[in-house]
Amino acid sequence: MVPELKPEKTEHGLVSKGEGWFVLNMRDAVWRHVEGRGTVCTVADDFEGERQFEQLGVNPFVLGPGEPMAMYHWEADQEDFLVVSGEAVLIVEGEERQLRAWDFVHCPPNTKHVIVGAGSGPCLVIAIGARSADTLGFPVDEVAKRHGASVDEDTTDGDVAYAAVPRREPTAYRDGWLPE
Repeated sequence: MVPELKPEKTEHGLVSKGEGWFVLNMRDAVWRHVEGRGTVCTVADDFEGERQFEQLGVNPFVLGPGEPMAMYHWEADQEDFLVVSGEAVLIVEGEERQLRAWDFVHCPPNTKHVIVGAGSGPCLVIAIGARSADTLGFPVDEVAKRHGASVDEDTTDGDVAYAAVPRREPTAYRDGWLPE
């Protein structure tokens, strides 16, 4: 029998540590935030800290207009994205696509991509990705650069790719990040 995992309380919210099944409301979980880069809930994959699960990453992102989810990149594993509310711009393989609520994006392995908030208000995007290879790269892209989401030189080093952008810091959930 798989045991239930009781999330642990921290100064920024609840975290799931260890093995087992659990239920956790995203409003009670730890988030990471910095102005200009959006906000991400880390309950199921703290990719900017310690990974919680080895097979699958799930991250709700709240992006304001013009805020990129990440730097333009590719991963050796597949990733999928579901826009739950608001509007965004997908930059994929050097092209722009407008996204709106309930648009689903599938990126097979090695697809170059990034999502940037758009419209007049926040956008909620659920990111889901496999975590078997843990290999990625950050190519230069002119379209992504216009949105502030491209590196200046190709790299496979995440520390280099994100050196010029502020790190998201742990924080508690703030009212309004998630739709009712």
